[in-house]
Amino acid sequence: MRVFARTPINIAEVKLPLGEVYLIPERCKGCNLCIHFCPKQVLEESTGTNAKGYHYPEIISGREEDCVNCEFCTMVCPEFAIYTLEVEQ
Repeated sequence: MRVFARTPINIAEVKLPLGEVYLIPERCKGCNLCIHFCPKQVLEESTGTNAKGYHYPEIISGREEDCVNCEFCTMVCPEFAIYTLEVEQ
């Protein structure tokens, strides 16, 4: 169930975008831009490292369905290590 700060008048007609986050850990250089710019705070720094020794982002457990497919993470990643795709509802 989603909670809104304000409920739109036409809530039955509003389709909220949902996204799915895809990570390519081996491309990541640990800049954490995707983590800082995520408006829904879906990502966190992982405890694991890639072959280069960088901590790549991972999806916070329980937040998998919170992505709104804004694509901020995709736009700010200098290494093209993360992207989102819209999920059909």
